Amino acid sequence: MSSSAETFFVIDTEVAPSHYDELLKFFEQQYILPHRERFANVRRDENGGKSLYFTVLGPEGKWYIDVEMRAGKPIQVRMIPSDPTLPHDALRLLKEDLIIGVQLFEERIRRTTLYFAWVEGEEVIPERAPTRSRNVIYKLFSESMLPLFIAFIAASILLFMVLGPYAPASLVALQFLMVLFSDKVIARTGDWKVTERNPYVHLVAYPLSIEDYRDFVRRYGPGVLTKIKAEIYERTFSAGKQLDCETVQEVLSRYGFKCEPSDMTVKVINVYGIVKEAASKFGLPVPKIVVANTILPNAAASGPSPRRGVVLITTGLLAQLDEDEILGVVGHEFSHLRARDPIVLFGLTSAEYLLRVYVFWPFLFFFGYIYFFFALGFVYFIAKFLESRADLEAALKIGQPRVLAEALQKIGYRRLQFERIPAYRIQEWVGWDPHPPIYFRVARLEKLESPEKIRHPLLQSIKDNLHGLYSALNL
Repeated sequence: MSSSAETFFVIDTEVAPSHYDELLKFFEQQYILPHRERFANVRRDENGGKSLYFTVLGPEGKWYIDVEMRAGKPIQVRMIPSDPTLPHDALRLLKEDLIIGVQLFEERIRRTTLYFAWVEGEEVIPERAPTRSRNVIYKLFSESMLPLFIAFIAASILLFMVLGPYAPASLVALQFLMVLFSDKVIARTGDWKVTERNPYVHLVAYPLSIEDYRDFVRRYGPGVLTKIKAEIYERTFSAGKQLDCETVQEVLSRYGFKCEPSDMTVKVINVYGIVKEAASKFGLPVPKIVVANTILPNAAASGPSPRRGVVLITTGLLAQLDEDEILGVVGHEFSHLRARDPIVLFGLTSAEYLLRVYVFWPFLFFFGYIYFFFALGFVYFIAKFLESRADLEAALKIGQPRVLAEALQKIGYRRLQFERIPAYRIQEWVGWDPHPPIYFRVARLEKLESPEKIRHPLLQSIKDNLHGLYSALNL
Protein backbone atom coordinates (compact mmCIF):
# COMPACT_ATOMS: atom_id res chain seq x y z
CA MET A 1 0.00 0.00 0.00
CA SER A 2 1.53 3.31 -1.02
CA SER A 3 1.71 5.94 1.72
CA SER A 4 1.70 8.65 -0.97
CA ALA A 5 -1.94 7.79 -1.64
CA GLU A 6 -2.96 8.49 1.95
CA THR A 7 -5.50 11.29 2.44
CA PHE A 8 -5.93 13.09 5.74
CA PHE A 9 -8.56 15.70 6.59
CA VAL A 10 -10.42 17.06 9.60
CA ILE A 11 -14.09 17.81 10.23
CA ASP A 12 -14.88 20.65 12.61
CA THR A 13 -17.60 19.70 15.04
CA GLU A 14 -19.75 21.05 17.88
CA VAL A 15 -19.92 17.61 19.52
CA ALA A 16 -18.92 17.61 23.20
CA PRO A 17 -16.45 14.99 24.53
CA SER A 18 -19.21 13.11 26.36
CA HIS A 19 -20.86 12.40 22.99
CA TYR A 20 -17.79 11.08 21.13
CA ASP A 21 -18.66 7.45 21.81
CA GLU A 22 -22.24 8.09 20.74
CA LEU A 23 -21.01 9.73 17.53
CA LEU A 24 -19.01 6.64 16.54
CA LYS A 25 -21.93 4.36 17.39
CA PHE A 26 -24.16 6.58 15.23
CA PHE A 27 -21.82 6.00 12.25
CA GLU A 28 -21.86 2.28 12.78
CA GLN A 29 -25.64 2.05 13.06
CA GLN A 30 -26.68 4.62 10.46
CA TYR A 31 -23.90 4.47 7.88
CA ILE A 32 -22.21 1.07 8.02
CA LEU A 33 -24.71 -1.54 9.27
CA PRO A 34 -27.48 -0.72 6.72
CA HIS A 35 -24.93 -1.38 3.92
CA ARG A 36 -22.84 -4.22 5.32
CA GLU A 37 -21.97 -5.51 1.86
CA ARG A 38 -19.95 -2.33 1.23
CA PHE A 39 -17.84 -2.55 4.40
CA ALA A 40 -15.37 -4.89 6.10
CA ASN A 41 -13.02 -4.92 9.10
CA VAL A 42 -15.32 -2.72 11.20
CA ARG A 43 -13.89 -2.30 14.69
CA ARG A 44 -13.45 0.17 17.53
CA ASP A 45 -10.22 1.11 19.29
CA GLU A 46 -9.31 -1.87 21.46
CA ASN A 47 -7.69 0.34 24.10
CA GLY A 48 -10.89 2.26 24.80
CA GLY A 49 -9.93 5.16 22.56
CA LYS A 50 -12.35 7.21 20.50
CA SER A 51 -11.56 5.76 17.07
CA LEU A 52 -13.57 3.81 14.51
CA TYR A 53 -11.84 1.72 11.83
CA PHE A 54 -13.47 0.28 8.73
CA THR A 55 -12.75 -0.67 5.13
CA VAL A 56 -14.89 0.59 2.23
CA LEU A 57 -15.14 -2.00 -0.55
CA GLY A 58 -15.22 -0.95 -4.18
CA PRO A 59 -17.41 -2.54 -6.88
CA GLU A 60 -16.55 -6.19 -7.57
CA GLY A 61 -13.61 -5.96 -5.18
CA LYS A 62 -11.54 -3.89 -7.60
CA TRP A 63 -10.30 -1.59 -4.83
CA TYR A 64 -10.81 -0.74 -1.20
CA ILE A 65 -10.19 2.17 1.16
CA ASP A 66 -9.05 1.77 4.76
CA VAL A 67 -10.53 4.46 7.00
CA GLU A 68 -9.65 5.61 10.49
CA MET A 69 -12.04 8.08 12.12
CA ARG A 70 -10.84 9.59 15.41
CA ALA A 71 -13.41 11.55 17.40
CA GLY A 72 -12.29 14.87 18.84
CA LYS A 73 -12.30 18.59 18.16
CA PRO A 74 -11.80 18.43 15.25
CA ILE A 75 -12.64 14.92 14.07
CA GLN A 76 -9.60 13.45 12.32
CA VAL A 77 -10.05 11.18 9.31
CA ARG A 78 -7.40 9.16 7.52
CA MET A 79 -8.20 7.38 4.23
CA ILE A 80 -5.73 4.95 2.62
CA PRO A 81 -6.79 3.56 -0.79
CA SER A 82 -5.48 0.18 -1.98
CA ASP A 83 -4.64 1.71 -5.37
CA PRO A 84 -2.93 5.12 -5.68
CA THR A 85 -4.74 5.55 -9.03
CA LEU A 86 -8.17 5.13 -7.43
CA PRO A 87 -10.71 7.50 -9.07
CA HIS A 88 -10.76 10.85 -7.25
CA ASP A 89 -14.57 10.81 -7.17
CA ALA A 90 -14.54 7.73 -4.91
CA LEU A 91 -12.48 9.52 -2.27
CA ARG A 92 -14.52 12.72 -2.69
CA LEU A 93 -17.84 10.91 -2.21
CA LEU A 94 -16.50 9.04 0.82
CA LYS A 95 -15.33 12.31 2.38
CA GLU A 96 -18.73 13.84 1.63
CA ASP A 97 -20.46 10.86 3.27
CA LEU A 98 -18.46 11.35 6.45
CA ILE A 99 -19.15 15.10 6.56
CA ILE A 100 -22.88 14.50 6.02
CA GLY A 101 -22.84 11.86 8.76
CA VAL A 102 -21.27 14.28 11.25
CA GLN A 103 -23.82 16.95 10.35
CA LEU A 104 -26.72 14.51 10.78
CA PHE A 105 -25.42 13.56 14.21
CA GLU A 106 -24.97 17.22 15.16
CA GLU A 107 -28.53 17.92 14.02
CA ARG A 108 -29.69 15.16 16.36
CA ILE A 109 -27.65 16.61 19.24
CA ARG A 110 -28.90 20.17 18.59
CA ARG A 111 -32.44 19.03 19.33
CA THR A 112 -31.41 18.35 22.94
CA THR A 113 -28.94 21.21 23.43
CA LEU A 114 -29.36 24.35 25.51
CA TYR A 115 -28.14 27.33 23.46
CA PHE A 116 -27.41 30.79 24.83
CA ALA A 117 -26.26 33.83 22.84
CA TRP A 118 -25.86 37.52 23.55
CA VAL A 119 -24.18 40.69 22.33
CA GLU A 120 -22.55 42.96 24.88
CA GLY A 121 -24.47 46.17 25.37
CA GLU A 122 -27.62 44.77 23.76
CA GLU A 123 -30.83 43.50 25.30
CA VAL A 124 -30.76 39.88 26.37
CA ILE A 125 -33.03 37.89 24.03
CA PRO A 126 -33.45 34.11 24.43
CA GLU A 127 -33.11 31.95 21.35
CA ARG A 128 -36.20 32.01 19.17
CA ALA A 129 -37.50 29.07 17.24
CA PRO A 130 -37.60 29.65 13.46
CA THR A 131 -40.99 31.12 12.57
CA ARG A 132 -42.83 30.98 9.30
CA SER A 133 -43.13 34.78 9.11
CA ARG A 134 -39.42 35.35 9.65
CA ASN A 135 -38.51 32.66 7.11
CA VAL A 136 -40.78 34.35 4.58
CA ILE A 137 -39.03 37.69 5.15
CA TYR A 138 -35.61 36.03 4.72
CA LYS A 139 -36.72 34.54 1.43
CA LEU A 140 -38.37 37.74 0.20
CA PHE A 141 -35.47 40.05 0.87
CA SER A 142 -32.49 37.74 0.47
CA GLU A 143 -31.63 34.97 -1.99
CA SER A 144 -31.32 37.66 -4.67
CA MET A 145 -34.87 38.82 -3.80
CA LEU A 146 -36.36 36.63 -6.51
CA PRO A 147 -39.25 35.33 -4.38
CA LEU A 148 -40.28 38.94 -3.79
CA PHE A 149 -40.49 39.60 -7.51
CA ILE A 150 -42.35 36.36 -8.18
CA ALA A 151 -44.84 37.27 -5.43
CA PHE A 152 -45.53 40.57 -7.19
CA ILE A 153 -46.09 38.76 -10.45
CA ALA A 154 -48.69 36.55 -8.75
CA ALA A 155 -50.39 39.64 -7.30
CA SER A 156 -50.62 41.36 -10.68
CA ILE A 157 -53.96 39.73 -11.53
CA LEU A 158 -55.61 41.20 -8.43
CA LEU A 159 -54.18 44.64 -9.10
CA PHE A 160 -55.46 44.55 -12.66
CA MET A 161 -58.96 44.11 -11.30
CA VAL A 162 -58.54 47.23 -9.12
CA LEU A 163 -56.28 49.57 -11.11
CA GLY A 164 -56.93 48.45 -14.66
CA PRO A 165 -54.35 49.75 -17.17
CA TYR A 166 -52.38 51.48 -14.40
CA ALA A 167 -51.59 48.19 -12.67
CA PRO A 168 -48.32 47.37 -14.54
CA ALA A 169 -46.69 50.72 -13.81
CA SER A 170 -47.91 50.62 -10.20
CA LEU A 171 -46.46 47.16 -9.66
CA VAL A 172 -43.07 48.06 -11.11
CA ALA A 173 -42.95 51.23 -9.00
CA LEU A 174 -43.88 49.27 -5.87
CA GLN A 175 -41.21 46.66 -6.58
CA PHE A 176 -38.63 49.40 -6.99
CA LEU A 177 -39.60 50.95 -3.63
CA MET A 178 -39.25 47.57 -1.94
CA VAL A 179 -35.77 47.20 -3.42
CA LEU A 180 -34.79 50.68 -2.24
CA PHE A 181 -35.84 49.96 1.35
CA SER A 182 -34.96 46.27 1.54
CA ASP A 183 -32.03 47.04 3.85
CA LYS A 184 -34.39 48.52 6.45
CA VAL A 185 -36.74 45.53 6.28
CA ILE A 186 -33.93 43.00 6.74
CA ALA A 187 -32.44 45.06 9.58
CA ARG A 188 -35.75 44.87 11.47
CA THR A 189 -35.74 41.06 11.37
CA GLY A 190 -32.56 40.94 13.47
CA ASP A 191 -32.48 40.81 17.27
CA TRP A 192 -29.21 42.66 17.79
CA LYS A 193 -27.04 45.21 16.05
CA VAL A 194 -23.32 44.50 15.86
CA THR A 195 -21.09 47.57 15.69
CA GLU A 196 -17.44 48.49 16.07
CA ARG A 197 -18.12 49.29 19.73
CA ASN A 198 -20.00 46.02 20.30
CA PRO A 199 -18.31 43.62 17.89
CA TYR A 200 -18.64 40.29 19.68
CA VAL A 201 -21.33 37.61 19.73
CA HIS A 202 -21.05 35.21 22.68
CA LEU A 203 -22.34 31.67 22.24
CA VAL A 204 -22.70 28.95 24.87
CA ALA A 205 -23.99 25.43 24.18
CA TYR A 206 -24.70 22.71 26.71
CA PRO A 207 -25.90 19.38 25.23
CA LEU A 208 -28.11 16.98 27.15
CA SER A 209 -27.83 13.28 26.46
CA ILE A 210 -30.55 11.73 24.33
CA GLU A 211 -31.60 9.52 27.25
CA ASP A 212 -31.75 12.44 29.70
CA TYR A 213 -33.70 14.53 27.24
CA ARG A 214 -36.25 11.79 26.53
CA ASP A 215 -36.68 11.18 30.25
CA PHE A 216 -37.07 14.93 30.77
CA VAL A 217 -39.76 15.18 28.07
CA ARG A 218 -41.67 12.25 29.56
CA ARG A 219 -41.68 13.87 33.00
CA TYR A 220 -42.06 17.57 32.22
CA GLY A 221 -42.87 18.06 28.53
CA PRO A 222 -40.73 19.92 25.96
CA GLY A 223 -42.16 23.34 26.87
CA VAL A 224 -40.29 23.36 30.22
CA LEU A 225 -36.98 23.60 28.32
CA THR A 226 -37.86 27.19 27.44
CA LYS A 227 -38.44 27.94 31.12
CA ILE A 228 -35.03 26.51 31.98
CA LYS A 229 -33.34 28.76 29.43
CA ALA A 230 -35.24 31.79 30.70
CA GLU A 231 -34.25 31.09 34.32
CA ILE A 232 -30.58 30.69 33.41
CA TYR A 233 -30.72 33.97 31.48
CA GLU A 234 -32.23 35.74 34.48
CA ARG A 235 -29.52 34.45 36.83
CA THR A 236 -26.63 35.27 34.52
CA PHE A 237 -26.82 37.68 31.58
CA SER A 238 -29.80 39.70 32.82
CA ALA A 239 -28.02 40.14 36.16
CA GLY A 240 -24.80 41.25 34.48
CA LYS A 241 -23.00 37.95 35.22
CA GLN A 242 -21.18 35.54 32.91
CA LEU A 243 -22.68 32.11 32.35
CA ASP A 244 -20.86 29.42 34.34
CA CYS A 245 -21.38 25.74 35.02
CA GLU A 246 -22.19 26.34 38.70
CA THR A 247 -25.17 28.57 37.84
CA VAL A 248 -26.35 26.18 35.15
CA GLN A 249 -26.05 23.31 37.64
CA GLU A 250 -28.26 25.12 40.17
CA VAL A 251 -31.07 25.30 37.61
CA LEU A 252 -30.60 21.90 35.99
CA SER A 253 -30.34 20.02 39.30
CA ARG A 254 -34.04 20.67 39.98
CA TYR A 255 -34.78 18.64 36.84
CA GLY A 256 -32.36 15.82 37.52
CA PHE A 257 -29.49 17.02 35.30
CA LYS A 258 -25.84 17.53 36.12
CA CYS A 259 -23.58 20.11 34.46
CA GLU A 260 -20.20 18.83 33.30
CA PRO A 261 -17.78 21.70 32.57
CA SER A 262 -16.10 19.70 29.77
CA ASP A 263 -19.42 19.50 27.90
CA MET A 264 -20.03 23.25 27.90
CA THR A 265 -18.88 24.87 24.65
CA VAL A 266 -18.12 28.58 24.66
CA LYS A 267 -17.45 30.64 21.53
CA VAL A 268 -16.72 34.35 21.31
CA ILE A 269 -16.90 35.55 17.70
CA ASN A 270 -15.80 38.96 16.49
CA VAL A 271 -18.61 39.29 13.97
CA TYR A 272 -17.83 42.93 13.22
CA GLY A 273 -14.19 42.00 12.54
CA ILE A 274 -15.22 39.22 10.14
CA VAL A 275 -17.58 41.49 8.20
CA LYS A 276 -15.01 44.31 8.19
CA GLU A 277 -12.37 41.96 6.78
CA ALA A 278 -14.73 40.84 4.00
CA ALA A 279 -15.62 44.47 3.25
CA SER A 280 -11.92 45.36 3.04
CA LYS A 281 -11.18 42.53 0.61
CA PHE A 282 -14.06 43.67 -1.61
CA GLY A 283 -13.13 47.35 -1.28
CA LEU A 284 -16.54 48.22 0.18
CA PRO A 285 -17.70 50.12 3.28
CA VAL A 286 -18.77 48.09 6.29
CA PRO A 287 -22.55 47.65 6.02
CA LYS A 288 -25.05 47.47 8.86
CA ILE A 289 -24.75 44.17 10.69
CA VAL A 290 -27.63 42.48 12.48
CA VAL A 291 -27.81 39.12 14.23
CA ALA A 292 -30.95 37.00 14.56
CA ASN A 293 -30.93 34.70 17.58
CA THR A 294 -32.24 31.52 15.98
CA ILE A 295 -30.56 28.15 15.49
CA LEU A 296 -31.56 28.16 11.82
CA PRO A 297 -28.22 28.60 9.94
CA ASN A 298 -28.61 31.50 7.55
CA ALA A 299 -26.90 34.60 6.21
CA ALA A 300 -28.36 37.25 3.94
CA ALA A 301 -27.34 40.55 2.41
CA SER A 302 -29.64 43.11 0.89
CA GLY A 303 -29.87 46.75 -0.02
CA PRO A 304 -29.95 48.85 -3.19
CA SER A 305 -26.22 49.66 -3.05
CA PRO A 306 -23.09 48.75 -1.04
CA ARG A 307 -23.34 51.96 1.00
CA ARG A 308 -26.90 51.11 1.99
CA GLY A 309 -26.27 47.43 2.47
CA VAL A 310 -27.14 45.25 5.44
CA VAL A 311 -25.78 41.84 6.39
CA LEU A 312 -27.85 39.50 8.56
CA ILE A 313 -26.30 36.50 10.28
CA THR A 314 -28.06 34.00 12.52
CA THR A 315 -26.57 32.54 15.69
CA GLY A 316 -27.18 29.11 14.13
CA LEU A 317 -24.66 29.94 11.41
CA LEU A 318 -22.18 31.24 13.99
CA ALA A 319 -22.58 28.05 16.04
CA GLN A 320 -22.17 25.62 13.13
CA LEU A 321 -19.30 27.24 11.22
CA ASP A 322 -15.79 28.26 12.22
CA GLU A 323 -14.58 31.81 11.62
CA ASP A 324 -12.90 31.10 8.25
CA GLU A 325 -16.12 29.50 6.99
CA ILE A 326 -18.20 32.43 8.25
CA LEU A 327 -15.84 34.78 6.39
CA GLY A 328 -16.36 32.81 3.17
CA VAL A 329 -20.15 32.93 3.51
CA VAL A 330 -20.06 36.68 4.24
CA GLY A 331 -17.78 37.14 1.21
CA HIS A 332 -20.43 35.45 -0.93
CA GLU A 333 -23.00 37.96 0.35
CA PHE A 334 -20.66 40.88 -0.34
CA SER A 335 -20.46 39.82 -3.97
CA HIS A 336 -24.22 40.31 -4.21
CA LEU A 337 -23.91 43.75 -2.62
CA ARG A 338 -21.06 44.90 -4.84
CA ALA A 339 -22.76 43.76 -8.05
CA ARG A 340 -26.08 45.29 -6.98
CA ASP A 341 -27.81 42.01 -7.73
CA PRO A 342 -31.18 43.13 -6.28
CA ILE A 343 -31.24 45.96 -8.84
CA VAL A 344 -30.15 43.62 -11.64
CA LEU A 345 -32.89 41.13 -10.89
CA PHE A 346 -35.41 43.92 -10.47
CA GLY A 347 -34.63 44.98 -14.04
CA LEU A 348 -34.83 41.41 -15.33
CA THR A 349 -38.14 40.54 -13.68
CA SER A 350 -39.66 43.93 -14.53
CA ALA A 351 -38.72 43.47 -18.19
CA GLU A 352 -40.31 40.01 -18.23
CA TYR A 353 -43.44 41.35 -16.56
CA LEU A 354 -43.88 44.28 -18.95
CA LEU A 355 -43.25 42.05 -21.98
CA ARG A 356 -45.83 39.60 -20.69
CA VAL A 357 -48.43 42.30 -20.16
CA TYR A 358 -47.92 44.38 -23.30
CA VAL A 359 -46.62 41.85 -25.83
CA PHE A 360 -47.47 38.27 -24.90
CA TRP A 361 -50.81 38.82 -23.16
CA PRO A 362 -53.00 37.72 -26.11
CA PHE A 363 -51.17 34.39 -26.26
CA LEU A 364 -51.38 33.58 -22.53
CA PHE A 365 -54.93 32.27 -22.86
CA PHE A 366 -53.55 29.44 -25.00
CA PHE A 367 -49.99 29.00 -23.70
CA GLY A 368 -50.23 30.47 -20.19
CA TYR A 369 -48.91 27.47 -18.22
CA ILE A 370 -46.14 26.72 -20.69
CA TYR A 371 -45.14 30.38 -20.78
CA PHE A 372 -44.95 30.72 -16.99
CA PHE A 373 -42.98 27.49 -16.68
CA PHE A 374 -40.32 28.58 -19.15
CA ALA A 375 -40.31 32.29 -18.29
CA LEU A 376 -39.90 31.80 -14.56
CA GLY A 377 -37.53 28.90 -15.13
CA PHE A 378 -35.41 31.22 -17.28
CA VAL A 379 -35.40 33.96 -14.62
CA TYR A 380 -34.34 31.53 -11.91
CA PHE A 381 -31.67 30.03 -14.15
CA ILE A 382 -30.20 33.49 -14.72
CA ALA A 383 -30.19 33.94 -10.93
CA LYS A 384 -28.06 30.77 -10.70
CA PHE A 385 -25.41 32.59 -12.76
CA LEU A 386 -25.31 35.34 -10.13
CA GLU A 387 -25.11 32.90 -7.23
CA SER A 388 -22.27 31.03 -8.94
CA ARG A 389 -20.49 34.30 -9.62
CA ALA A 390 -20.82 35.15 -5.92
CA ASP A 391 -19.10 31.85 -5.06
CA LEU A 392 -16.27 32.61 -7.47
CA GLU A 393 -15.81 36.18 -6.28
CA ALA A 394 -15.77 35.05 -2.66
CA ALA A 395 -13.04 32.55 -3.61
CA LEU A 396 -11.13 35.27 -5.48
CA LYS A 397 -11.33 37.93 -2.78
CA ILE A 398 -11.19 35.80 0.36
CA GLY A 399 -8.78 33.30 -1.15
CA GLN A 400 -10.13 30.12 0.46
CA PRO A 401 -12.38 28.27 -2.01
CA ARG A 402 -12.13 24.94 -0.17
CA VAL A 403 -13.18 26.55 3.10
CA LEU A 404 -16.29 27.99 1.42
CA ALA A 405 -16.98 24.52 -0.03
CA GLU A 406 -16.83 23.03 3.48
CA ALA A 407 -19.23 25.70 4.74
CA LEU A 408 -21.70 24.86 1.97
CA GLN A 409 -21.45 21.16 2.82
CA LYS A 410 -22.28 21.88 6.46
CA ILE A 411 -25.21 24.15 5.63
CA GLY A 412 -26.61 22.08 2.75
CA TYR A 413 -25.87 18.52 3.89
CA ARG A 414 -29.48 17.35 3.50
CA ARG A 415 -29.68 18.64 -0.07
CA LEU A 416 -26.39 16.87 -0.80
CA GLN A 417 -28.04 13.61 0.25
CA PHE A 418 -30.95 14.07 -2.14
CA GLU A 419 -28.71 15.25 -4.96
CA ARG A 420 -27.14 11.80 -5.14
CA ILE A 421 -30.34 10.91 -7.07
CA PRO A 422 -29.95 11.92 -10.77
CA ALA A 423 -33.61 12.95 -11.14
CA TYR A 424 -33.34 15.22 -8.12
CA ARG A 425 -30.23 16.85 -9.60
CA ILE A 426 -32.13 17.75 -12.75
CA GLN A 427 -34.99 19.11 -10.66
CA GLU A 428 -32.51 21.32 -8.77
CA TRP A 429 -31.22 22.74 -12.07
CA VAL A 430 -34.57 23.52 -13.69
CA GLY A 431 -36.61 24.25 -10.55
CA TRP A 432 -37.57 27.65 -9.21
CA ASP A 433 -34.59 28.07 -6.90
CA PRO A 434 -32.01 30.84 -7.40
CA HIS A 435 -29.19 28.61 -6.14
CA PRO A 436 -27.44 25.95 -8.23
CA PRO A 437 -27.29 22.45 -6.70
CA ILE A 438 -25.00 22.15 -3.69
CA TYR A 439 -23.01 19.27 -5.22
CA PHE A 440 -22.16 21.49 -8.19
CA ARG A 441 -21.11 24.45 -6.03
CA VAL A 442 -18.97 22.29 -3.73
CA ALA A 443 -17.21 20.38 -6.53
CA ARG A 444 -16.59 23.60 -8.44
CA LEU A 445 -14.94 25.28 -5.45
CA GLU A 446 -12.86 22.22 -4.56
CA LYS A 447 -11.44 22.05 -8.09
CA LEU A 448 -10.61 25.76 -8.11
CA GLU A 449 -6.82 25.64 -7.92
CA SER A 450 -6.00 29.15 -9.20
CA PRO A 451 -8.98 31.49 -8.76
CA GLU A 452 -6.78 34.51 -9.51
CA LYS A 453 -6.58 33.38 -13.15
CA ILE A 454 -10.31 33.89 -13.66
CA ARG A 455 -10.74 37.21 -15.44
CA HIS A 456 -14.50 37.32 -15.82
CA PRO A 457 -16.30 35.50 -12.95
CA LEU A 458 -19.77 36.04 -14.41
CA LEU A 459 -18.85 34.67 -17.86
CA GLN A 460 -17.07 31.73 -16.24
CA SER A 461 -20.13 31.09 -14.07
CA ILE A 462 -22.45 31.10 -17.08
CA LYS A 463 -20.22 28.57 -18.80
CA ASP A 464 -19.95 26.37 -15.70
CA ASN A 465 -23.73 26.39 -15.09
CA LEU A 466 -24.50 25.41 -18.67
CA HIS A 467 -21.98 22.61 -18.44
CA GLY A 468 -23.43 21.52 -15.07
CA LEU A 469 -26.95 21.34 -16.49
CA TYR A 470 -25.72 19.43 -19.54
CA SER A 471 -23.89 16.91 -17.33
CA ALA A 472 -26.99 16.38 -15.15
CA LEU A 473 -29.18 15.77 -18.20
CA ASN A 474 -26.70 13.19 -19.55
CA LEU A 475 -26.27 11.10 -16.39
